[in-house]
Amino acid sequence: MGRHLVSLLSARGERVRILDLRDWPSAPATPLPANVELRQGSIRDRAVLARAMNGVTRVFHLAANPNLWAADPNTFHEVNYEGTCRVLEAAANANVARFVYTSTESILKNINAPRSSQNALIDENVRHGVEDVPGPYCRSKFRAEEAAKAAADHGLPLVIVNPTMPIGPGDFLLTPPTKMILGFLNGTTPAYLNCDFNLVDGRDAALGHLLAAEHGRVGERYILGHENLSLGRLLEMLERLTQLPMPKRRVPYWLAYVSALVSESLANITKKPPLAPLTGVRLARSSMAFDCSKAQKELHWQCRPLEQSLRDTIVDLRQRGLLRRSPVLGD
Repeated sequence: MGRHLVSLLSARGERVRILDLRDWPSAPATPLPANVELRQGSIRDRAVLARAMNGVTRVFHLAANPNLWAADPNTFHEVNYEGTCRVLEAAANANVARFVYTSTESILKNINAPRSSQNALIDENVRHGVEDVPGPYCRSKFRAEEAAKAAADHGLPLVIVNPTMPIGPGDFLLTPPTKMILGFLNGTTPAYLNCDFNLVDGRDAALGHLLAAEHGRVGERYILGHENLSLGRLLEMLERLTQLPMPKRRVPYWLAYVSALVSESLANITKKPPLAPLTGVRLARSSMAFDCSKAQKELHWQCRPLEQSLRDTIVDLRQRGLLRRSPVLGD
C-alpha cells in the first residue's frame, strides 16, 4: 500500500519523503521520481524521526511488521506499538497538519464474543479489549491504534484507516494475503480452512489513505475494504481465471488449529515461518466480513472489481517468476 500511495502522491506533483528500513521496494532498475526522497532509518529512532519530520505537513504512517508470526515475538511490540508511539510523538512535535495512521481489520475482530454474534458484519463501532484479539501481531496493532486515538484526543489531527486483506500487484515483500494466493497458485496448499474475509486492492487502499487525509474526520476510523467472500469462493475464482486446479478438500477448524500449534512449535525451534500461523487460524474461526460503507460515503471512495485485482495479482506474480505452474489467463 505504501508503494502505491507514494505513486499517487508523486503523480499529483507532491513532494514525498519516504522513511524505510531498507531500499524502497520497487521494480528492478526503476528509479524514484525526482519529487520523491528516500531516507533509510528506523521508526524506533527518535533522532531519525525528528529529522524526517522536518518540513513535513502530512504524515502517512504505514510502517509495521505485517506478518502473523515472528521468530522473536517482541519485535511486534517494539515496531508496531513502540515505533508508532514515537512516530506520533515526532509528528506532534513537528505540528503536522494531518496524520493518517494505518491500522488493520484484524483488531476489529473480537474472538471472545458470543458465537451467536460472530457472523455479523463488523463495522467501525466495535469496542473491545486487547485480550479479545489473538496473538502478538494483533495485540501490538491494537495497542498502537489505542495510542493513535489518544493522540487525536490530545489534539493531533489524526485519522485512522483499517485496511482489510490487501491484494494486487507490487507486493514485493509478500505479505500474508499474497503468500496465501501464491500457495494456491503453486499447488503447495492441498487443502483449506473455509472462512469468510474481505479483500481490497492495495492500489485502492492507497487511494483510501489519501482520501482519508483529505476528507476523514479527526479521531475517526475508516475500514478500507471491498468485497466479502469465503475462501472457497476465492478458490473458485482463481480456478476460473487460471484454469489451474485448486484444492477441493476442506479441513475442520480443530484440525487446522492442531496443525498450527505443531507448525508454530517447530517454527520456534527452526526459526523458519510456520506453514499456518496460529493467529491466522484463530481469526478464521468465524466470519471476518465487514461493513465498508462508512469509507465509501464519507471519503467518496470506490474500488475496482475484485476479478481485476486477482488477475493483476496473478500477472504480477508470473512476471516476477514466482509461479511454479503456468496459468492460462483469458481476456
